[in-house]
Amino acid sequence: MKIVALAAAALFAPAAARGADIGLGFDNASTPAATSDQAQPSRIDRAFSVFHEWKVVVGAAAFVLPEYEGSDKFRVLPFPIVSASYGDWAHLDTSGLTVDVYKDGGFRIGVKAGYEFGRKESDSNYLRGLGDVGAGGIVGGIVSYETGPFKIYAELDKTFGGSDGLTGKLGASASYRYDRFLFSADAFATLADDKYMEAYFGVNANQSARSGLPEYTAKAGLKRVDLKGSVTYLVTENWSVTGAAGAGLLMGDARNSPIVRDKIQPFARIGAAYRF
Repeated sequence: MKIVALAAAALFAPAAARGADIGLGFDNASTPAATSDQAQPSRIDRAFSVFHEWKVVVGAAAFVLPEYEGSDKFRVLPFPIVSASYGDWAHLDTSGLTVDVYKDGGFRIGVKAGYEFGRKESDSNYLRGLGDVGAGGIVGGIVSYETGPFKIYAELDKTFGGSDGLTGKLGASASYRYDRFLFSADAFATLADDKYMEAYFGVNANQSARSGLPEYTAKAGLKRVDLKGSVTYLVTENWSVTGAAGAGLLMGDARNSPIVRDKIQPFARIGAAYRF
């Protein structure tokens, strides 16, 4: 979703005007403008120039999604929309922080930090006896190439705590704008290592005894393939409404896990946001 400036450009017009005066003063160092304190930008102006680089969007959304990955039952989950960007190289939202460390045309390399929420045994009756998968912190990287409305990307995430797993994602996306409508589509595949797969799809001896499910070892490999699309309508310059839907298809050892009730995992979202 596009975001706009945190404050109006008019707030910074005085600072821009003073910046022009400073330039004239440096061109002629013997003039009073070169040494006048009044020609220097104030601390307030410098602070505002920093805030001007921030772009923010806030709102609220409702998700319809499976009770857990692999469930055939659904829940409605309210969720805040909070996003902030600094320039075009740092982005913060509810999934974490991403910072570009290298850019060349449409090619980007970035690092990111985030949070894995884990899974609660209480999320579903089907999970009784399996215990919780704890939350953990994520550190990872992303490589992407964008040309026009198309982008291809690869991500790698390592979780510390919780599953202690390693996941990777390969995907491609496209976007298009028509009048007040913004359309986007995304297709990606997710891979996971042994630790992640065992935490979310495996059943060890103790879990089997408590839950009644058969023992199962989930090994590394392709976990799922997803397709999703979204439509955003720009109601006004600041307000927008977005609807999105998609589905994931569980693959490999995830698909064959005894905790999986349905290999197809659909989801939907609708939300409204205000752009500052």
